[in-house]
Amino acid sequence: MEIGSPVVFTIPIFGGIPVTETVVVEWIVMAVLIIGSALLTRGWQLVPSGVQNVVELIVDGFNKFVESALGDHWKDYAPYLGTVAAFLTIANTISIFGLTPPTKDFSTTSALAIMSIVTVIIASLRARGFFGFLKHFFRSPIDLFINLLDLFVRPLSLAARLFGNIFGAVVIMELIERAVPVVLPAFLSIYFDLFDGLLQMLVFVFLTMLYIEEAIE
Repeated sequence: MEIGSPVVFTIPIFGGIPVTETVVVEWIVMAVLIIGSALLTRGWQLVPSGVQNVVELIVDGFNKFVESALGDHWKDYAPYLGTVAAFLTIANTISIFGLTPPTKDFSTTSALAIMSIVTVIIASLRARGFFGFLKHFFRSPIDLFINLLDLFVRPLSLAARLFGNIFGAVVIMELIERAVPVVLPAFLSIYFDLFDGLLQMLVFVFLTMLYIEEAIE
C-alpha cells in the first residue's frame, strides 16, 4: 500500500502536468455531486413530494444541526459545511465501488483542512471586525503564541485525523481481502468503507463547526 498517489496521465503543457489517481477520483466525486444536484433539483415544485421531499428533509435537518451550534450565523456557514459534508460522504465511501478514496492522500485532507481554517479566520474577522480580530489575537504574548500555534495545530489535526483513519481503513481492508478473499471482506466493508467513512465525515464537519463557533463568540 502506497501512501502517495500514482500518476494516471500527464497533461502535455508547461513541461507536463502529472495528474494523479487522487485528482482523477476527486473529479469523479465532483462530477457525481454536480450531476446529482442538477438531477435531484430538476423540476422542483413549491409543494415538495417524492425525492424532493426527502432531499429537503435532509437539508433542513443539516441546517438545524448547524443552527444549534452557530445560532443566527448558521446561514453564512451552512453552505460551506454542507458542501464539505457531501464531498466527504462520497469521497470517504467511494471504495465500495472499487475506487481509492482521495482522502487516503494527505494532500487532499490538507487542502480541506486549510479551507476550513481560512473559513474560521474569515468568521472571526466578520464577527469581531479587523481591529477586534487583531486585539483578540494580540491580547498578550501568551495569547499571541497560542493563537499562532492554533493556526498550525488545528489544520494539521484536521488533516492528520481524516487521513489517518481513511488510510488505516483502506490498509486493513486490503489485508483482509488478501487473507480471507471470500465473504468476510464484504461484511467488514460495511464498517470500514461505509460506517467509518461517514463517521470521519461527521467528525471533520463537527470540528470545523466547533472552530467557527469559537471564532464568532
